Amino acid sequence: MFSAARQTALRQARSSCMRPRVTAPLSRDVAIARLLSTLAVLEQNDGKLNMSSLAAVSAAMKLGGSVTGFVAGSNIKAVADEAAKVEGLEKIIYVDNAAYDRGLPENFAPLLVENIKKGDFTHVFAGHSAFGKNLMPRVAAMLDVQQISDITDIESEDTFVRPIYAGNAILTVQTSDSPKIVTIRGTAFPSGAAQGGSASVEEGVDPKVESLTEWISEDLATSDRPDLATAEKVVSGGRGLKSKEEFDRIMPPLADALGAAIGASRAAVDSGFADNSLQVGQTGKNVAPQLYLCAGISGAIQHLAGMKDSKVIAAINKDADAPIFQIADVGLVGDLFDKVPELTEKLKA
Repeated sequence: MFSAARQTALRQARSSCMRPRVTAPLSRDVAIARLLSTLAVLEQNDGKLNMSSLAAVSAAMKLGGSVTGFVAGSNIKAVADEAAKVEGLEKIIYVDNAAYDRGLPENFAPLLVENIKKGDFTHVFAGHSAFGKNLMPRVAAMLDVQQISDITDIESEDTFVRPIYAGNAILTVQTSDSPKIVTIRGTAFPSGAAQGGSASVEEGVDPKVESLTEWISEDLATSDRPDLATAEKVVSGGRGLKSKEEFDRIMPPLADALGAAIGASRAAVDSGFADNSLQVGQTGKNVAPQLYLCAGISGAIQHLAGMKDSKVIAAINKDADAPIFQIADVGLVGDLFDKVPELTEKLKA
């Protein structure tokens, strides 16, 4: 026989075990984040992961939910294993087929669509690069959804921010489409850590759609200098340099003295002063280095759209009223043919 006190204690313990447990409800943001799944399309060139495409992973991490990477090409398993180390990725899907080496959208888009459907992803992110701009509109069309291009911020799972009118206005877009097809401005999101992750790796679906386009060749300008899109320092020349000979005489020594990449305005490229791979601006590359030093560039709105996110902007121009001085942190009014060589010599010293 138990004592009265012991029996009371047992009844209380039994009652507490039978009472339903009440837990705090999940917040709306946490509940939605658990339902989100993003496919980040990663680029690779000649068996090497393109690090600038990791901005898609950073954007997906800001969105929340699970993040899966996607790569395709020949002997791609090594690239997939490298991508598996990227921080923030939970899984890597790869397709090993040489037909996807060059990212031709005619066969890459059906490949991506098949894997999107299989994974039932809510979002698909890719960099706003030549690859992404070529591929993602076709993917959106095949899925019958609207693409949201060149975003610079994420407000929620269905609301994104993007610049319009060469960055003169900022548009907030809300969409009910599913999945959401989005390209990411690389300078607006950090590329993220290439180490520290431990994603699983699995093979994806290959529909093996034949491409109507054949890759013939490419002719790329090679340089030992840093890559323009990812360099921490960039020096750019404009139409004020007057000729290709003067561009080549003045800009490379300055770039070498700073350890910088070389860029150019569209006017300089159109005039034949520099290769079009060096063009910075709305129709060229978007850059956001720690230092952007430009000479002979007046500051047309199309150029500003591609470099205004730079941390420090320095400008040399003989026209004190040039628009570039309105956004420059440091400005020097003077003849670039005198000032740039002088600056280069002082940097070397």
